Amino acid sequence: MQKDLDSLRERAAENAIKINRSKCKTVRFTRAGVKDPLNYTLGNQLIPEASSCKYLGIILRSDISWADHVNYTVKKAWKALLFIMRILKKGNTSTESLAYTTLLRPILEYGAACWDPYREGQIVALDRVQKKAAKFAYHTNESNWKTLSQRGKISRIRAHFKAYSGERGERP
Repeated sequence: MQKDLDSLRERAAENAIKINRSKCKTVRFTRAGVKDPLNYTLGNQLIPEASSCKYLGIILRSDISWADHVNYTVKKAWKALLFIMRILKKGNTSTESLAYTTLLRPILEYGAACWDPYREGQIVALDRVQKKAAKFAYHTNESNWKTLSQRGKISRIRAHFKAYSGERGERP
C-alpha cells in the first residue's frame, strides 16, 4: 500500500497536481480487534488514522457498521421534512407529495443499494420520517407510497441486474 501511495505522489508531482494532505486519512475496515497502527505516509507526512470516513456522501465506518450513516441520513431527512412542512403549510396533497418525492426521498434513498439497513432500529428510524411525510401530505396515516424497505429491495435487485448484465446507468 505504501508503494501505491508513493506512486500516487510521484504521478501527482509529474502532472502538477497538489494533494491536500489535510483531507487524507487511513481507515482499517475490519471487525477484528486489531490494535496495530497504520503507518502510511504521503511524502514525508504521516497520514492520520480514523475510525470512519465520508466517501461520495456515504459514511463508512471501520467496523463495517452503517449506524453512523443511518443516523446522519435520518437527521438530514428530518431537517428537510421540517423545512418542507414550514414552506408548504397550506399546500395541497399533490404539491406536498411532490415535495416529498423530489426533496426528501432522495436523501433517504441515496446510495441505499450499498448501505441498505438490515437492523430493525435503523429501518424504523428511516420509516418514521416517511410516515411523518405521508401524514403531512395526505393528512392521514395511509399513503400509496411503498415503504423504504420495499423500495430498497427493488433498488438492490435493479443494481444486481445492471452489474450482471453490464448495463450502464444511462436510460434510453
